[in-house]
Amino acid sequence: MILVDTSILLDYFRGRDTDGVERFDEVQDKSLTFGISDYTYAELLQGCATQKEFKSLQHCLDTQRFYTFQKARESYMQASRLYFRCRQAGITIRSTMDCWIAQIAIENELFLLHSDKDFDRIASIIPELKIY
Repeated sequence: MILVDTSILLDYFRGRDTDGVERFDEVQDKSLTFGISDYTYAELLQGCATQKEFKSLQHCLDTQRFYTFQKARESYMQASRLYFRCRQAGITIRSTMDCWIAQIAIENELFLLHSDKDFDRIASIIPELKIY
């Protein structure tokens, strides 16, 4: 099972031909189970330029599987610990949301499909984060 990050879906919906989009196409072609997080849902909808685009994208995203935190406040603490552990190792993650998404992947035992270097940095310190 795979958690697809915003970085992949932005390129996918914009019709870009990237390595990440090719990996996402492969996931779909193989009918692998995938989904998104609530954070990806929000990030994608925020980027819409028109009401029509917003409604169309919302309709598409609402059909997807959603993965969320499993442990409420404990999950936020664990995501903060990810950030802390990376910082202790000399790596600064640019987005708190990336730590939240990484924690969702870890808690749900998902592979993370992304094209954001911060996730590779997190995975270099946090072996529980599996990259697709």
